[in-house]
Amino acid sequence: MIDHSWVTRPVPRVRSAFRVAFSEDHPPQWIAGSFALGIFVTALPTLGAGLPVLAWASHRFVWANKGAFVAAVATLNPLVKGGVYAVSMLIGIQLLGPVPGPTHVDIGLDAGTDVLVRLLVGNVVLALGLTVVGYAVAYRTAHAVRRSRS
Repeated sequence: MIDHSWVTRPVPRVRSAFRVAFSEDHPPQWIAGSFALGIFVTALPTLGAGLPVLAWASHRFVWANKGAFVAAVATLNPLVKGGVYAVSMLIGIQLLGPVPGPTHVDIGLDAGTDVLVRLLVGNVVLALGLTVVGYAVAYRTAHAVRRSRS
């Protein structure tokens, strides 16, 4: 029998991170803003440099919700990042057109810049979209949690 528990392990961690985010006594807009910022930074191809940025922001700004940052990082975990990059490339190709010249077999160092530009443009567009959706979902969820507590 094949062990598929590696797929379901992130789900409890994400749920736990959301519980921490909503347990802090921050207004819903702070929780949602922190989650949205965390999603934006995590969605970008920063090669891990986004984590220290979020850690710095969590200590620097009063409105920063550490739990929401953790929830954002847990949401866009390494299992999801491959899909983010694939969709980013598709968006970049839709906006800028296909990579000129080579076919998928012929892509080499000469096409690297064209591919990278499409990936980055698509990634920024996708990150902005995920940020807006993340803010809306976190805001509504924070309000619902507040109502259920009172």
